[in-house]
Amino acid sequence: MIAGSIISFKEQLNKVANTSDDQEKSESKDDPLEDERQGFVREVGNQAVWSLSSCKPGFGVERLRDNIMDTYWQSDGQLPHLVNIQFHRKTSISQIYIYTDYKLDESYTPSRISIRAGSHFNDLQELQIVDLTEPTGWVAIPIKDGSVKSIRTFMLQIAVISNHQNGRDTHMRQIRIHAPVEGRHYPLELFGKFSTVNFQKFATIR
Repeated sequence: MIAGSIISFKEQLNKVANTSDDQEKSESKDDPLEDERQGFVREVGNQAVWSLSSCKPGFGVERLRDNIMDTYWQSDGQLPHLVNIQFHRKTSISQIYIYTDYKLDESYTPSRISIRAGSHFNDLQELQIVDLTEPTGWVAIPIKDGSVKSIRTFMLQIAVISNHQNGRDTHMRQIRIHAPVEGRHYPLELFGKFSTVNFQKFATIR
């Protein structure tokens, strides 16, 4: 009887462990702010003009850039749903980070995203398609041109092609755009762990 109880207890422990592993797989551990603080990249989204294909009143483009994970952009139209990011000058881009939360948004969560780049709306070319499976947290999307680990472009477009559970509209909570930092960098981590926007402006010496 005791041996049976021990085996049953071990099985319960294994189930808990497996459940924990599954949860870790579904949750992203990426943190774009970490690379920014260390000076490896800089966030250049504030140098661009942002626009959307559609939005619900009060859930517009400003929600994607307010640094608040509890707010979100909600589309209001037919798929695909578009986020357009237009730079005033040709800009190097190495990564896009998108924050989503399947646990809260369910059928509003993107399941397939297309990343496009070009000079303007009429010459956009698809760089890659990203498939997401119930993402929770930051999703890192490296932007490459062949073997080169970054591209130079005037415009980026993030297109939501489909949502989980065949959802019609989509939710995105945050988007950050990274440019590589060339040359020597001076990580703020040497002086302490700063996270405010004002400190991040001085993450590198130019």
